[in-house]
Amino acid sequence: MITETSAVTFRQNLGEMLNQVQYRRDCVVINKDGKPVAALVDARLFARIRRMQAHFDALSARIEAGFAGTPEADGMAEIDAAVAEIRAGKKAG
Repeated sequence: MITETSAVTFRQNLGEMLNQVQYRRDCVVINKDGKPVAALVDARLFARIRRMQAHFDALSARIEAGFAGTPEADGMAEIDAAVAEIRAGKKAG
């Protein structure tokens, strides 16, 4: 379950919120001035997110290296064409 709370309420109920995250595997989104600024998640989920980020960063670096010699306009045109092709396929299917 995801709980949203203000920064003030979070500060006032830190112990309870930590228990929610640790024992119930809930997540807490902390809002400041009505906008989300942080999230409290259990340590296992955070470790998983970090591993996924590392994989994403490595993949991004490989893609960037593969297209290093391609002008940006050509790369963007290729991306736009691929997106259009996929969207056309979804409409047909």
